[in-house]
Amino acid sequence: MLILGIETSCDETAAAVVEDGVRCLSSSLATSRELHEKTGGIVPEVAARKQVESIVPVIEDCLEKAGKTLQEMDAIAVTVGPGLIGSLVVGVAAAKALSLAAQKPVIPVNHLVGHIYGNWVDASDLPEFPAVVLIVSGGHTDLVLMRGHGDLKYLGGTLDDAAGEAFDKVARLLGIKKYLGGAELSRVASRCKENKLAAKLPRPMIDDKTFDFSFSGLKTAVKRVVDTGDFDLESIACEFEQAIADVLVSKTIRAAKIHGVKSILLGGGVAANKVLRERFETASKEIGAKLHIPPINLCTDNAIYIASAAYFNQMKKSLGEIVENPSLGIMD
Repeated sequence: MLILGIETSCDETAAAVVEDGVRCLSSSLATSRELHEKTGGIVPEVAARKQVESIVPVIEDCLEKAGKTLQEMDAIAVTVGPGLIGSLVVGVAAAKALSLAAQKPVIPVNHLVGHIYGNWVDASDLPEFPAVVLIVSGGHTDLVLMRGHGDLKYLGGTLDDAAGEAFDKVARLLGIKKYLGGAELSRVASRCKENKLAAKLPRPMIDDKTFDFSFSGLKTAVKRVVDTGDFDLESIACEFEQAIADVLVSKTIRAAKIHGVKSILLGGGVAANKVLRERFETASKEIGAKLHIPPINLCTDNAIYIASAAYFNQMKKSLGEIVENPSLGIMD
């Protein structure tokens, strides 16, 4: 089955053709990131306007790279949320127009569920169920029990800042980078030879019995250190990164033990973090669970995993039922 995926939940405009949910035939992406770097954050209207300009060229480029036509697609998958409303409208409108023109069904996909399926695309070893999934990105930090395709149970999530949001805000606070500085903060942390602030920052809710998270207090703790004017940049970056990793790994592993899962899955932009990956590799081996982390290019927003999620979630129902049930794939 060939599915054309469309993703426009934030500032990127992406399309991909995926075969049987696991083989990416082509992918195309346009971004307006350079515009948002000037303002230090995403301006929703600017993002949506650029997506209006990009959506048709991106889809055409994607189909051309795949050597396929729209008529050869079995379905069109599109992100329906969460995300920026104006941006989502661009993608959904494009999917509906293509559906009408080519008489192809549209499969709505939850963006967070899509992140999970980066673990299925071009993977040599597919995840086994049940699995615990940590979706950790700039806007979301959620723990989910995955009992099968389309069978998801929400365990907990952030009560305030997402982990990726905390990374970016602390990077700005430390003067590392004004916009999307999380990755640069990690590079600064990697240069730390001796963490002079070891165990000095809090690990919020790490001992809490729920599977919820909170990172706003950690951000405030960093600010208090910065306000003293006496700190080592590399040490505080390292300590902050370790604090985030401690909480994420601890809660995910506890969830995996309680639910007796076979697999631990990561998804989202923060899953690209090297320290987090290494910590999970060690922790998952200790409890005998198989760890699955998408390649770097499938951690950030793209249409590849949107098409994959559509394929695997439509297997439980006919395409006709999916079109009539837009809530399919949204966590219970």
